[in-house]
Amino acid sequence: MLKSLANAALFQCGWFACVLGGDSPWLLAGLAVLLIHLLWISSLTDEGALIIGVTLAGTLLDTLLRTLGVFHFSEPGPLIPFWLMLLWALLGTTLRHCLAWSARPWWRAALLGAVGGPLSYYAGSQLAGVQFGYGLGPTMVGLAVLWAVVFPLLAAAATSGELPTTLKR
Repeated sequence: MLKSLANAALFQCGWFACVLGGDSPWLLAGLAVLLIHLLWISSLTDEGALIIGVTLAGTLLDTLLRTLGVFHFSEPGPLIPFWLMLLWALLGTTLRHCLAWSARPWWRAALLGAVGGPLSYYAGSQLAGVQFGYGLGPTMVGLAVLWAVVFPLLAAAATSGELPTTLKR
């Protein structure tokens, strides 16, 4: 229980460091959160593949959304900013700990994703200056639908130990 609470608190600290710090030295705080998680709560051996898989999948997903004009960042380039990649890694640290309750039944993860995903993007947009290319309403609805699918897949990856290509029972 204490490690789950610590995991949630660490994630929130890392989230704020990434979103408020952008691609600045504040990212070191986000990296420190990741390191503390791997040293105290889990280990690279136990969760390294999951964290890397979530980071890669999330980077691909958000880069696609950027390419489609859903997100407009102040940082140039074809990929999402590094601070957002680090946020994906930090999300990967929560799936077997403070968010493990959402994995089963699958609809919990879908509901959490549909509500929490868009809210996180909205809060991040307000704090980090990210613009939504299609306006607030359509973007929130689209993200809700997307995250209702994405989060159960991430939860399944955390419980099965591999990033699935389809939702497993």
